[in-house]
This record gives sequence, C-alpha cells and structure tokens, in this order.
Amino acid sequence: MSKIEVNKLQTLTGHNDCIYALVEGCDPRFFYTGSGDGMVVEWDQDTPKDGKLIARLPHSVYALAVDYSRNLLFIGHNFEGIHVIDLNESKEIWSLKLTDQAIFDIKVFGDEAYIGTGDGVLIVVDVNSKTVKKHIKLGEKSIRVMSLAKDKRELAVGLSDHTVKILDLSDNFKPLTNLTGHTNSVFALSYSPDESVLASAGRDAHLKFWETDTYSLQENIVAHMYAINYLYFKEDGNLLVTCSMDKSIKVWDARRRKLLKVIDKARNAGHGTSINKVIWSSYQGNVISVSDDRTISIWQIEAT
Repeated sequence: MSKIEVNKLQTLTGHNDCIYALVEGCDPRFFYTGSGDGMVVEWDQDTPKDGKLIARLPHSVYALAVDYSRNLLFIGHNFEGIHVIDLNESKEIWSLKLTDQAIFDIKVFGDEAYIGTGDGVLIVVDVNSKTVKKHIKLGEKSIRVMSLAKDKRELAVGLSDHTVKILDLSDNFKPLTNLTGHTNSVFALSYSPDESVLASAGRDAHLKFWETDTYSLQENIVAHMYAINYLYFKEDGNLLVTCSMDKSIKVWDARRRKLLKVIDKARNAGHGTSINKVIWSSYQGNVISVSDDRTISIWQIEAT
C-alpha cells in the first residue's frame, strides 16, 4: 500500500457557524453534524445537498452520539445537558439537564450513555430510565474525548490535563491505568477496530500508538504542525485519518505508522480553516470532514 488517490466528491453548506460535531448514523448512508449555532443536521450521502435540520438549540453543540440499538441521536447541548432524538421520527423524545459546563463528547454503550464535561466529570446516564446513575470526577480539567473498546469493556478518556485514563466498564469504572506522555490537551482518541491498539493525539500535534494489553507506548509521531483535533480508523483497521488546526487531513498506514497522503487546500481544494472532526464512513468508504469554515467535505479515498 503505497499510493492514495483522493477525489473530492462534495462540499456541503448550510451551517451558519463553525461545525464541531460529526457522527455516522445507524444507516451509514446518513451522517449528522452539529455546530456553534446549535443546529443539528441530517445528511444523506445519496442526496447530500439536501441537509435536513432535526434540532436547533440555544447553545453550541460539540458532541453527538448515535445509539445504534435504539436508533437514537444524543446531542450534547453545551451548558445544559443532553437532548435525545428518535431518528425514525426525527423528533426529540427526551432530554436531561445535566451540567452548566461544555459537553465535549458522548458515548453510548448498552443501556448507558457516558457524557464528558468541561469540569472533568464523567456523567453516567441510564438510557432506559432516563436518569443519572453516577458522577465520576476524573480530573480538574475538561474531558475532551472518549473511545470505547466494547469487547474489552474498557473506556479510554482523554483530558485537558494531558492524560488518557483507562476505565474498566465491567468493574464499576475502576481505573486501570493513566497514560502520560502528551504535553498538552488530548483531543483525539480511538481504539483500532480489533482493539489491539489505542491511538491518541491532541494539542501537542503528536500522534501516539499504545498497545492495549499493557498500554505501553509503541510509537510517537510528530504528525501535524498544529493541534490534532480528531482521528478515525477505517473499518478494516488498515488506514487512519487525522485532522488538524493546520487545515489538513492526513491519511496514515495504521499498521506501519507511515504517512501516505496529505489533503489540504492547495493540493485538493480542502478546508480553509481548522478541521474539527473527520470520520471514515462505512458507506462507500468515503471520508467526511467538518471545519471552522462552516463547510462539510466528502472525500473518496482509495489505496492503490
């Protein structure tokens, strides 16, 4: 795998502020975006120009999560709590006031939703009873990102105190280990599809790979010029994308830890400002990115 071909398929507009949140739907043909103006929009990759507004909230939206078993969309409403949308009906069915802090990430696992807040608290919500089960104080600074290892039943939490904390979901969120090594906030975090590797990145522009048996550091790469805002593995685990405040997307060989392609404005008519989220869609293998420039890009990326 040495050559990557990139083709920009779409540039989508409609948000009136920076786009911060991006998640794939239960049907991967669809994806959802959330922005600084509180708009949450559903997009169909088959007819991508026709975005559908499904929520408009008074405050910005940094976090979205899909409950794939119930076809629900969880929206993190900054300084308020969560709103839950039934995606079959495209309407809100319940909400919870949880916090006066920013909500930077949400993950749903089984009957629980995990909400990471700006004051370092992990809030555990019971999805069935729609109640808060517990508050777990993980640090004095923001929880910025989380990743689930569903088979291992572990939750990785990246914080602005430069650490990544690993919690045991089968043992009442018992701390398993505390990963140090980043020199600034951890914004990006993902287990590989086979859960053998945890990749982390953040404001220090370093991309780190940890093997998950002992959580020892395997590789440390100076990956971007500025903060890495997000990273995402392709479904087969062979490739990885990162996006950055330096306005670029980079495609990596996830197994060899080698840079394969840089996607930016000069080479590919990419985004003009910070790229905040990127996902590798399991529908047609497209990469989707969102930016402070208020646009969404859909990329066809093929390895030859």
